[in-house]
Amino acid sequence: MTAGEENEMVELGLLLLIAFGAFWLFAALIGGLFKLAFGLFGVLFGALGAILGGVLGVFGLGIAALVLLPLALPALGIAGLVWLIAYASRPHPAPVAATRTDPAPR
Repeated sequence: MTAGEENEMVELGLLLLIAFGAFWLFAALIGGLFKLAFGLFGVLFGALGAILGGVLGVFGLGIAALVLLPLALPALGIAGLVWLIAYASRPHPAPVAATRTDPAPR
C-alpha cells in the first residue's frame, strides 16, 4: 500500500464518519421534533381529560350525595335538633332602640 492510497483511505474514512454523523444529527433532530409534537399532543389530551374528569367528577359527587341522602338524613336531623336546642338555650340580647343620627336642625 502506497502513501497515496493510505491518504485516500484516511480521507474516505473521515468522509464516512462525517456522513454518518450528519445522518445521526438529522435523525436526532427528526426524533426531537416527533418527541416535541407528541409531547404537545399529550399535554392537550391530558388537559382535556382533566377538565372532562373534573366536570364528570362534580356531577358524580352530586349524584353520590343524592344517593347517600336517605342514609344521612337521620344524622342530619339529629344534628339540626342539637343545633336548634343549643341556639334556643342561649340568651339573646334585647334589640337596641334606633337613635336619630341626623344633625340637629339649625
